[in-house]
This record gives sequence, C-alpha cells and structure tokens, in this order.
Amino acid sequence: MTRLSNDPARFAAQALDGFVAAHPGLVRRVGGGVVRAAAPAPGRVAVVVGGGSGHYPAFAGLVGEGLAHGAAVGNVFASPSARQVRSVARAASGGGGILLAYGNYAGDVLNFTAARVHLEAEGVDCRAVAVTDDLASAPAEQADRRRGIAGGLVVFKVAAAAADRGLDLDEVERIARLANARTRSFGVALTGCTLPGAAAPLFAVPAGRMAVGLGIHGEPGIDERDRPGADGLAELLVDTVLAELPAGIDAPAGQRAAVLLNGLGSVKYEELFVVYRRVAELLAAAGVQVVAPAVGELVTSFEMAGVSLTVCWLTDELTPLWCAPADAPGFRRGLSATAAAPPAPVLAEEAAEPVPPASPASRAAGRRLLGALAAARDAVDAHADELGRIDALAGDGDHGIGMSRGVNAAVAAAVAAVAAGAAGAGVGTALTRAGDAWADAGGGTSGALWGVALRGAAVALGDESEPTPARVTSAVSRALADVTRVGGAAVGDKTLVDAFAPFAATLADRVQAGQPLAAAWREAAAVADAAARATADLVPRVGRARPLAHRSVGAPDLHHTDRGAVTGGTSGALLAELGCRFAEVGHFERRTLF
Repeated sequence: MTRLSNDPARFAAQALDGFVAAHPGLVRRVGGGVVRAAAPAPGRVAVVVGGGSGHYPAFAGLVGEGLAHGAAVGNVFASPSARQVRSVARAASGGGGILLAYGNYAGDVLNFTAARVHLEAEGVDCRAVAVTDDLASAPAEQADRRRGIAGGLVVFKVAAAAADRGLDLDEVERIARLANARTRSFGVALTGCTLPGAAAPLFAVPAGRMAVGLGIHGEPGIDERDRPGADGLAELLVDTVLAELPAGIDAPAGQRAAVLLNGLGSVKYEELFVVYRRVAELLAAAGVQVVAPAVGELVTSFEMAGVSLTVCWLTDELTPLWCAPADAPGFRRGLSATAAAPPAPVLAEEAAEPVPPASPASRAAGRRLLGALAAARDAVDAHADELGRIDALAGDGDHGIGMSRGVNAAVAAAVAAVAAGAAGAGVGTALTRAGDAWADAGGGTSGALWGVALRGAAVALGDESEPTPARVTSAVSRALADVTRVGGAAVGDKTLVDAFAPFAATLADRVQAGQPLAAAWREAAAVADAAARATADLVPRVGRARPLAHRSVGAPDLHHTDRGAVTGGTSGALLAELGCRFAEVGHFERRTLF
C-alpha cells in the first residue's frame, strides 16, 4: 500500500513536483506534465507519451535524451485530459510535428485523440499511435482492441530515437507502428495494489495463487492459477509470448528480439533476475538472439507484486534504434548528451479567456446551474466510495475518486465564471468552463465524457437566448450525441449511454407533450435509473471492463458477512444491490466457511 502521502487527491501532483525537483538536469515541469530539460531541436519531430500516475517510471520517467520529448501525466490511474496533452505537446514541439504515443485504454484514446484534433486545427502536424501489446486482453484477430502495457517502452524508445536522428513525421510514425505490431507482452500478479488513501487493495490474490493476464491499472487478471516457482513462471511467460508471432515470422529461431522482464512494483530485482535467468535459457533454446535486454521496474502499478514479459521482434531498422543511447530518469542506456544541451526557454502561461457577454436570461440560468452542479457534487461525494467498490469488480477502482475530483472542479469553475466580471457568465460559458474543468481534474474516460457532455450542452444553449424547456431538451440531446460520437458506445454496450439515451428520449417526449421541465426531468431520471439497473444482465463490449466482462454480471469471492468492509470478498447484500445474478462462493481455502 501507499505508506507516505498527504492528501490523496494531491498525491499525483505532489509526486510529479518531487520528481522534477529530483531530476532538474533531465526534465522540466510544464502544464500537464514534463518535457526534456533541453530546448526542443528546431525542425525535429517530438514524441509525446502519457498516461495516468502510479506507473513510474512510466510515463514521466521516460522523458529525456534518446527517449520521449514530453509526457502528459494524469491523476492516479487516470488519463491526462486533452488540455494537458496539448499543453505538453506545445512545450515539446520543435516544429517538425508531434507523435502522440499512449496505451490503448478508453480514456487515453479519447483524450489523446481530442488533443490531436485540436492541435491539427491549430496547424500542427500531429499523429497518434496507441500501443496494443497485451496478449491477454483480446484475441489475435482483435489485436487493435488490446491494452498497452510494458511494450510501450519499446515503441516510445524506437520512435524517439528515430526522431532524434532527424527522420520526418511520416517515418517516425511508421517506425512506431512497426514496433507496436511486432511487440507482445503477458503478465501475472501475485498481489493487488492499493490506491493512495485506500484501506485495502483493489483486488486480492489468495495465498499460493496468481492472477494471470492482468493490466497495469489494478484490474484483476482474466484468470487465476496456482503460483509456480520462478522457473515455472518463466516458462509460462515465454510459452505464452512465443505462441503468437507477428506476421512474417514463421518461427522464433534465428530472430532478434528486444526483451523486457518488468517488475510491477514490489517484486525485488534479485527475484526478477532469478526469473530472467530461465527466460534467457528458454529463448536461447528457441533460437532467439536477445538484443539489449532490460530487467527491472519499467512500467509499474504502485506496489503490485507482479511480473510481465515483453518481446519485440526486431528488424534491421529497429535494432539500432532500440540500442541507441538514452538518458531519462527511469531508463538509461549508453552515454548521456544532456550536459551539452542548451537551456530551454521559459514558456508563458496561457492567459485566462475573458468571459463573453450574455443576455440577462442566460446569466440567470447560469446562476441556477450552480445549484444543479452543487447537487450533483453532493450526490457524487456521498457515493464516491460505493462507486469505487463497484468499479473495482472489473476495473481499477478509481471511478469514485475521479468523479469526485471532476465534479468538484466543475462546480468551482462554474462558480468562478458566474462571478466573473460585472454581470457574470451566461449558462453556455458556465457549462463550458465546468466541462473543461471536469475533463482536466477527473481525467480518464469518465472525465473526458462528462467534459464532452457539458460542452455539448453549452453549445446548444449558448449565452444569448433564454434556456426554454425545448432548448434544454435540445442541449441534452446534443450532449448525448457528442458522448456517443466521441466515446463510440451504443445502447447495449453497458456504458452510461444505456441510461443517458432513454433519459434524453423521455425528456424530449414529455416536454413535447407539454409537461413542465422539472416534472419531465424527474420522470426521465426515473426511466434512466431503471435502464441502468437493467444493464445487470449485459456484458460490457467497450471500455476497461471489457477484458473482465464476466465479472460485470457476477462477482468472485462472496463473503459471509452481510455488511461492512472486508478484504478479498464482497457481501451478498451489496452484490444483490448492484444487480449481480451469481457469485463464486470463495476460493478453495475459504470454502470451509460456507
């Protein structure tokens, strides 16, 4: 667990500040993350990576000469917002274009894509590559749906080395995609991890067992097996990775490979070396030539005890890029060139946008909006722990924390907008500021989608016209349309769209029938609540819960207590409230209790 922290909500920001203070010659702090300490090379491509906190040395620790030019860093296990990504990309840019590289998680895809679109609108040539190396998260025929785990380091490294050699953006993107297509990873966990401020880990692994096929955000594995010895674990990892070779490789014999044995947080280096000893033997027996292996903590998940193996099948083009020197806080190879680098200029902070004029009716609606946002904040804060517990069944357990951060930031931003200037903001501007703040503070998929929803409603309402019931209905419909467009989910995918769509349809129907807005809203909310409960029988088809879809309709480890916090199990009463239809009655060592 995290033993040293202050306010859990400030953990990620304080950790990043301390990291920068510890490495002043390698990185510098900018809005949204860090960039290389040296000034960007004019005309060169910049490789900007990123993701949530809690994975050090990913992602900030991979910024430095020969590696990433910048890293956008989100809150714990939460994607950085689109605004954070844009800020880091601007600071890292040398004018030769930007390559964004990140793990293939819903929140990262949403926010990095939004940042890319915005940068392109500013005239910046920007490309994006989502890393998809995790074998456990989807079958080979759906490789584009796989998660990105430790293999991201290889993709980041070769892309940055290509950029530092002066290759143009087309070539840097091509090389990154080539490395991604030739990289495979597989991991196991011996224990779960605990978020800062939390009393218990996100999941528990029984003694003598291990979770197989885990992600890096505290998600449980897709399977569970007896824990082998170090050699047995090495054999499982190697056999799994060698079982799926990239296109164009018929057999491993005679191939060169970059090999990473990664510790996920609390497996000691000596233990990793014991495992790698057998990994090296097995790869040699298979005829694989290992090139510049890396063993250690490369992409972690707080204090999780776990191990992953990554193999990137190298080509004549990729080999020198993988072996090129690098000098980043979390990954060093060869000689450092940092000492001779010129200092970077200090960038001016972005000026706050002025509040545009608004009609009296719109300003009055903006003031009423504050009450609605405050009610949402109170409801989220009151149920944040419950949201986290639900999320931990098939996700990373941070949904309550992220929602609370997002809605509190939205309230503060709307209050500031309404209080600004002589007359204050209209409802459209207040919603826009609230949406931007929610996306920035909440991070991840939910932060991005709530930001999109509020901004969509803001566009429909504007600052000039009175928000009549018909206009409010149009604003809700616009918010839903934007959420489905950006998120890509549809009714039946087991996402917020399953509740949002019937809410919007019911509201529009009741308002059109002449019902007062407040009454129509209450009825639509009741319909949405029923629709949400009806998703209990659905299996998620998108998002982070997809690889663990079976856990969303049932639950493992039924505990014998009716209520209260328990470790490694969940009470039957709570599971029933959540709509679960089945539960596993403990692992083998617990079944004497039932």
